[in-house]
Amino acid sequence: MPTVDPVLETRDLTKHYGAAIGLEGLELRVDGGEVLGFLGPNGAGKTTTIRLLLDLIRPTRGQARVCGGSPRDPAVRSRIGYLPGELGLDLRLTAAKLLAFLARLQRPSASAQRRGELCERLRLSAADLRRSLRDCSRGTKQKVGLVAAFQHDPDLLILDEPTSGLDPLVREAVFDLLREAQAAGRTVFHSSHVLSEVDRTCSRVAVLRAGRLVQVSSVAALRRSLHRTMVVQFRGPAPLMELAAIGARVVETTPRGVVLHVGSDLDPLLRLLARHSIADLVFPEPELDQAFRQIYSADPEVSP
Repeated sequence: MPTVDPVLETRDLTKHYGAAIGLEGLELRVDGGEVLGFLGPNGAGKTTTIRLLLDLIRPTRGQARVCGGSPRDPAVRSRIGYLPGELGLDLRLTAAKLLAFLARLQRPSASAQRRGELCERLRLSAADLRRSLRDCSRGTKQKVGLVAAFQHDPDLLILDEPTSGLDPLVREAVFDLLREAQAAGRTVFHSSHVLSEVDRTCSRVAVLRAGRLVQVSSVAALRRSLHRTMVVQFRGPAPLMELAAIGARVVETTPRGVVLHVGSDLDPLLRLLARHSIADLVFPEPELDQAFRQIYSADPEVSP
Protein backbone atom coordinates (compact mmCIF):
# COMPACT_ATOMS: atom_id res chain seq x y z
CA MET A 1 0.00 0.00 0.00
CA PRO A 2 1.50 3.39 -0.94
CA THR A 3 2.32 5.72 1.92
CA VAL A 4 0.71 9.13 2.24
CA ASP A 5 3.15 12.00 2.66
CA PRO A 6 2.35 14.22 5.63
CA VAL A 7 1.11 17.71 4.88
CA LEU A 8 2.14 18.81 8.33
CA GLU A 9 4.79 17.21 10.55
CA THR A 10 6.57 18.35 13.71
CA ARG A 11 9.56 16.84 15.46
CA ASP A 12 10.39 17.86 19.03
CA LEU A 13 8.83 21.23 18.32
CA THR A 14 9.44 23.37 21.41
CA LYS A 15 8.96 26.99 22.38
CA HIS A 16 10.00 28.47 25.72
CA TYR A 17 9.27 32.02 26.80
CA GLY A 18 12.02 32.44 29.34
CA ALA A 19 11.16 30.03 32.15
CA ALA A 20 7.60 29.56 30.85
CA ILE A 21 6.77 26.64 28.55
CA GLY A 22 4.68 27.57 25.53
CA LEU A 23 5.13 24.21 23.80
CA GLU A 24 7.27 21.22 24.72
CA GLY A 25 8.45 18.46 22.38
CA LEU A 26 5.47 18.32 20.03
CA GLU A 27 5.50 15.24 17.78
CA LEU A 28 2.57 15.40 15.39
CA ARG A 29 1.76 14.25 11.85
CA VAL A 30 -1.23 15.27 9.74
CA ASP A 31 -1.75 13.55 6.39
CA GLY A 32 -3.30 14.86 3.22
CA GLY A 33 -7.08 15.05 3.22
CA GLU A 34 -7.31 14.86 7.00
CA VAL A 35 -9.30 17.19 9.25
CA LEU A 36 -7.53 17.28 12.60
CA GLY A 37 -9.07 18.87 15.67
CA PHE A 38 -6.43 20.57 17.81
CA LEU A 39 -7.92 20.79 21.28
CA GLY A 40 -7.08 22.53 24.50
CA PRO A 41 -8.30 25.34 26.74
CA ASN A 42 -6.92 28.84 26.55
CA GLY A 43 -3.23 28.79 27.48
CA ALA A 44 -2.66 25.15 26.49
CA GLY A 45 -0.31 26.09 23.62
CA LYS A 46 -2.58 25.95 20.57
CA THR A 47 -1.82 29.46 19.31
CA THR A 48 1.90 29.03 19.98
CA THR A 49 1.84 25.86 17.86
CA ILE A 50 0.09 27.62 14.99
CA ARG A 51 2.53 30.54 15.05
CA LEU A 52 5.43 28.09 14.90
CA LEU A 53 3.83 26.23 11.96
CA LEU A 54 3.52 29.53 10.09
CA ASP A 55 7.02 30.77 11.04
CA LEU A 56 5.51 33.77 12.79
CA ILE A 57 7.74 32.84 15.73
CA ARG A 58 10.84 30.64 15.81
CA PRO A 59 11.18 27.48 17.91
CA THR A 60 13.51 27.07 20.87
CA ARG A 61 14.35 23.69 19.36
CA GLY A 62 12.87 21.14 16.97
CA GLN A 63 11.33 21.72 13.58
CA ALA A 64 8.11 21.80 11.57
CA ARG A 65 7.61 20.81 7.95
CA VAL A 66 4.55 22.07 6.15
CA CYS A 67 3.41 20.96 2.67
CA GLY A 68 6.71 19.12 2.30
CA GLY A 69 8.94 22.13 3.00
CA SER A 70 9.94 24.80 5.45
CA PRO A 71 7.25 27.25 6.59
CA ARG A 72 9.80 30.00 5.80
CA ASP A 73 9.52 29.18 2.07
CA PRO A 74 7.19 31.62 0.23
CA ALA A 75 6.11 28.78 -2.08
CA VAL A 76 4.93 26.84 0.97
CA ARG A 77 3.13 29.83 2.42
CA SER A 78 1.15 30.29 -0.78
CA ARG A 79 -0.33 26.81 -0.23
CA ILE A 80 -1.72 27.72 3.21
CA GLY A 81 -4.98 29.40 4.15
CA TYR A 82 -4.81 30.88 7.63
CA LEU A 83 -7.45 32.30 9.93
CA PRO A 84 -5.93 33.64 13.17
CA GLY A 85 -7.81 33.55 16.45
CA GLU A 86 -7.35 37.32 16.75
CA LEU A 87 -7.77 39.02 13.40
CA GLY A 88 -5.48 41.95 12.69
CA LEU A 89 -7.07 43.69 9.70
CA ASP A 90 -6.15 47.00 8.07
CA LEU A 91 -9.12 49.01 9.28
CA ARG A 92 -8.49 51.77 6.73
CA LEU A 93 -9.64 49.48 3.89
CA THR A 94 -13.04 48.23 2.88
CA ALA A 95 -13.61 44.49 3.11
CA ALA A 96 -13.64 44.23 -0.70
CA LYS A 97 -10.33 46.04 -1.11
CA LEU A 98 -8.65 43.99 1.59
CA LEU A 99 -9.79 40.67 0.05
CA ALA A 100 -8.65 41.76 -3.42
CA PHE A 101 -5.26 42.83 -2.02
CA LEU A 102 -4.79 39.51 -0.20
CA ALA A 103 -5.79 37.62 -3.34
CA ARG A 104 -2.91 39.23 -5.22
CA LEU A 105 -0.52 37.87 -2.57
CA GLN A 106 -2.01 34.38 -2.77
CA ARG A 107 -2.24 31.85 -5.59
CA PRO A 108 -3.52 32.87 -9.04
CA SER A 109 -6.45 30.57 -8.22
CA ALA A 110 -7.77 33.20 -5.80
CA SER A 111 -10.36 34.27 -8.37
CA ALA A 112 -12.99 36.94 -7.99
CA GLN A 113 -15.62 34.33 -8.83
CA ARG A 114 -14.55 32.08 -5.96
CA ARG A 115 -14.41 35.08 -3.64
CA GLY A 116 -17.95 36.08 -4.61
CA GLU A 117 -19.23 32.55 -4.01
CA LEU A 118 -17.69 32.49 -0.54
CA CYS A 119 -19.10 35.90 0.34
CA GLU A 120 -22.57 34.74 -0.68
CA ARG A 121 -22.36 31.52 1.32
CA LEU A 122 -21.05 33.30 4.41
CA ARG A 123 -23.73 36.02 4.12
CA LEU A 124 -21.23 38.78 3.48
CA SER A 125 -23.39 41.28 1.61
CA ALA A 126 -22.40 43.86 -1.02
CA ALA A 127 -23.02 46.56 1.61
CA ASP A 128 -20.69 44.74 4.03
CA LEU A 129 -17.98 44.59 1.36
CA ARG A 130 -18.25 48.33 0.64
CA ARG A 131 -18.06 49.26 4.32
CA SER A 132 -14.78 50.28 5.96
CA LEU A 133 -13.50 47.49 8.20
CA ARG A 134 -13.31 50.06 11.00
CA ASP A 135 -17.10 50.17 10.95
CA CYS A 136 -17.69 46.41 10.64
CA SER A 137 -18.94 44.19 13.45
CA ARG A 138 -16.86 41.39 14.91
CA GLY A 139 -18.93 38.81 13.03
CA THR A 140 -18.44 40.60 9.70
CA LYS A 141 -14.68 40.77 10.27
CA GLN A 142 -14.67 37.03 11.02
CA LYS A 143 -16.44 36.37 7.72
CA VAL A 144 -13.84 38.47 5.89
CA GLY A 145 -11.10 36.41 7.55
CA LEU A 146 -12.77 33.18 6.47
CA VAL A 147 -13.08 34.33 2.86
CA ALA A 148 -9.40 35.30 2.89
CA ALA A 149 -8.45 31.85 4.18
CA PHE A 150 -10.53 29.92 1.63
CA GLN A 151 -10.47 32.11 -1.49
CA HIS A 152 -7.30 30.63 -3.06
CA ASP A 153 -8.36 26.99 -2.42
CA PRO A 154 -5.23 26.23 -0.36
CA ASP A 155 -3.84 22.75 0.17
CA LEU A 156 -3.70 23.32 3.93
CA LEU A 157 -6.17 25.31 6.03
CA ILE A 158 -5.01 26.38 9.49
CA LEU A 159 -8.04 27.73 11.31
CA ASP A 160 -7.97 29.08 14.85
CA GLU A 161 -11.50 29.18 16.32
CA PRO A 162 -13.10 29.65 12.87
CA THR A 163 -16.71 30.08 14.04
CA SER A 164 -16.02 32.62 16.77
CA GLY A 165 -18.55 35.46 16.68
CA LEU A 166 -20.72 33.90 13.95
CA ASP A 167 -24.46 33.31 14.05
CA PRO A 168 -25.78 29.72 13.76
CA LEU A 169 -26.60 29.89 10.03
CA VAL A 170 -23.12 31.11 9.12
CA ARG A 171 -21.54 28.46 11.37
CA GLU A 172 -23.38 25.82 9.34
CA ALA A 173 -21.92 27.32 6.16
CA VAL A 174 -18.43 27.06 7.68
CA PHE A 175 -19.02 23.38 8.50
CA ASP A 176 -20.09 22.81 4.88
CA LEU A 177 -16.89 24.48 3.63
CA LEU A 178 -14.79 22.24 5.87
CA ARG A 179 -16.53 19.12 4.60
CA GLU A 180 -16.04 20.24 1.01
CA ALA A 181 -12.35 20.97 1.63
CA GLN A 182 -11.84 17.45 2.94
CA ALA A 183 -13.80 15.93 0.05
CA ALA A 184 -11.48 17.79 -2.34
CA GLY A 185 -8.43 16.24 -0.64
CA ARG A 186 -7.38 19.33 1.26
CA THR A 187 -6.04 19.20 4.81
CA VAL A 188 -7.55 21.12 7.72
CA PHE A 189 -5.89 21.92 11.03
CA HIS A 190 -8.83 23.04 13.18
CA SER A 191 -7.80 24.57 16.49
CA SER A 192 -10.67 24.98 18.92
CA HIS A 193 -11.98 24.63 22.45
CA VAL A 194 -15.57 24.27 21.19
CA LEU A 195 -15.81 20.50 21.40
CA SER A 196 -19.19 20.13 19.72
CA GLU A 197 -17.76 21.74 16.57
CA VAL A 198 -14.68 19.54 16.49
CA ASP A 199 -16.96 16.54 17.01
CA ARG A 200 -18.84 17.50 13.83
CA THR A 201 -15.92 18.32 11.58
CA CYS A 202 -12.95 16.16 12.58
CA SER A 203 -12.09 12.47 12.28
CA ARG A 204 -9.05 12.73 14.57
CA VAL A 205 -8.11 14.92 17.51
CA ALA A 206 -4.90 15.97 19.23
CA VAL A 207 -5.20 17.23 22.80
CA LEU A 208 -2.79 19.69 24.42
CA ARG A 209 -2.39 20.21 28.14
CA ALA A 210 -0.06 22.89 29.52
CA GLY A 211 2.04 22.94 26.35
CA ARG A 212 2.35 19.17 25.99
CA LEU A 213 0.57 16.75 23.70
CA VAL A 214 -1.32 14.30 25.90
CA GLN A 215 -3.40 12.32 23.40
CA VAL A 216 -3.86 11.76 19.68
CA SER A 217 -6.68 9.50 18.55
CA SER A 218 -9.69 9.22 16.31
CA VAL A 219 -12.90 10.71 17.65
CA ALA A 220 -14.43 7.23 17.64
CA ALA A 221 -11.54 5.78 19.68
CA LEU A 222 -11.78 8.65 22.13
CA ARG A 223 -15.43 7.85 22.70
CA ARG A 224 -14.72 4.13 23.09
CA SER A 225 -12.24 4.93 25.87
CA LEU A 226 -15.01 6.40 28.00
CA HIS A 227 -17.25 4.71 30.51
CA ARG A 228 -20.31 3.67 28.55
CA THR A 229 -23.69 4.66 29.89
CA MET A 230 -26.81 2.49 29.84
CA VAL A 231 -30.24 3.92 30.63
CA VAL A 232 -32.79 1.28 31.67
CA GLN A 233 -36.48 1.94 32.24
CA PHE A 234 -38.25 -0.91 34.09
CA ARG A 235 -41.96 -1.61 33.95
CA GLY A 236 -41.87 -2.25 37.70
CA PRO A 237 -39.65 -0.97 40.51
CA ALA A 238 -35.96 -0.81 39.65
CA PRO A 239 -34.10 -3.81 41.21
CA LEU A 240 -31.46 -1.72 42.95
CA MET A 241 -30.41 -4.46 45.40
CA GLU A 242 -29.85 -6.96 42.58
CA LEU A 243 -27.85 -4.41 40.60
CA ALA A 244 -25.65 -3.72 43.62
CA ALA A 245 -25.13 -7.46 44.11
CA ILE A 246 -23.55 -7.87 40.66
CA GLY A 247 -21.42 -4.74 41.08
CA ALA A 248 -23.32 -2.57 38.62
CA ARG A 249 -22.48 1.12 39.08
CA VAL A 250 -25.72 3.07 39.41
CA VAL A 251 -25.10 6.80 38.86
CA GLU A 252 -28.71 8.00 38.81
CA THR A 253 -32.11 6.61 39.78
CA THR A 254 -35.75 7.40 39.05
CA PRO A 255 -38.79 5.54 40.46
CA ARG A 256 -38.65 3.00 37.62
CA GLY A 257 -35.35 3.66 35.88
CA VAL A 258 -31.61 3.70 36.40
CA VAL A 259 -28.56 5.19 34.67
CA LEU A 260 -25.60 2.80 34.78
CA HIS A 261 -21.92 3.03 33.92
CA VAL A 262 -21.02 -0.28 32.32
CA GLY A 263 -17.72 -1.97 31.55
CA SER A 264 -16.68 -4.46 28.89
CA ASP A 265 -18.29 -7.50 30.59
CA LEU A 266 -22.01 -7.08 30.09
CA ASP A 267 -23.05 -10.70 30.65
CA PRO A 268 -24.00 -10.48 34.37
CA LEU A 269 -26.00 -7.31 33.79
CA LEU A 270 -27.81 -8.68 30.74
CA ARG A 271 -28.73 -11.88 32.61
CA LEU A 272 -30.19 -9.78 35.41
CA LEU A 273 -32.15 -7.57 33.02
CA ALA A 274 -33.54 -10.64 31.24
CA ARG A 275 -35.34 -11.58 34.47
CA HIS A 276 -37.23 -8.27 34.53
CA SER A 277 -39.76 -6.55 32.32
CA ILE A 278 -37.98 -3.70 30.51
CA ALA A 279 -39.88 -0.73 29.08
CA ASP A 280 -36.87 0.86 27.40
CA LEU A 281 -33.08 0.45 27.17
CA VAL A 282 -30.65 2.78 25.42
CA PHE A 283 -26.90 3.36 25.15
CA PRO A 284 -26.53 7.14 24.71
CA GLU A 285 -23.64 8.17 22.46
CA PRO A 286 -20.88 9.59 24.68
CA GLU A 287 -19.96 13.20 23.94
CA LEU A 288 -16.49 14.43 23.13
CA ASP A 289 -16.76 16.92 25.99
CA GLN A 290 -16.82 14.02 28.44
CA ALA A 291 -13.63 12.57 26.96
CA PHE A 292 -11.93 15.94 27.08
CA ARG A 293 -12.73 16.36 30.76
CA GLN A 294 -11.62 12.81 31.49
CA ILE A 295 -8.22 13.54 29.90
CA TYR A 296 -7.81 16.74 31.88
CA SER A 297 -8.88 15.13 35.16
CA ALA A 298 -5.51 13.35 35.17
CA ASP A 299 -3.96 16.64 36.29
CA PRO A 300 -5.77 18.49 39.10
CA GLU A 301 -3.69 21.60 38.41
CA VAL A 302 -5.29 22.03 34.98
CA SER A 303 -8.97 22.42 34.17
CA PRO A 304 -10.64 22.68 30.77
